[in-house]
Amino acid sequence: MHHASIRTANIRLAIAFYEQLGFTVGDRFTTGYTLGCWMVGLGGRIELIQIPQPQPAPDAFNDEHYVGYYHLSFDLTQITPDLPTWLEGLKIRLGTVAGLPPLKILLEPTQQQIGDNILEVAFIADFDGLPLEFIRFFNKSPEH
Repeated sequence: MHHASIRTANIRLAIAFYEQLGFTVGDRFTTGYTLGCWMVGLGGRIELIQIPQPQPAPDAFNDEHYVGYYHLSFDLTQITPDLPTWLEGLKIRLGTVAGLPPLKILLEPTQQQIGDNILEVAFIADFDGLPLEFIRFFNKSPEH
């Protein structure tokens, strides 16, 4: 996959949010009517596009009837020894950026078994309320 595209109400604040997650801005561009950029980090690439006159995003995390893209997921296994410590650091980093709201945790870190793997899983909301999943493998089977 080349990138995942995220529409945002405020590209400046969205960039600041994703920078605190570890992304860096790559190319900046316009789409003809608005601003955009690519950001690289956490093993992937995202595209942010500012939307003029934005409407609130659907609540993909809490609406059990929502159909469509659900969330982006980032594997932090090689980045942190545990998700609670990483999330606490993220709260502190976000608190230093003017204009960003406090971190919204959708699901506190919890353990989940998927196949032979035991994972630590947490969900947060990004600047525009989109769900982001963070996982950390306790053990990782060879095929994953």
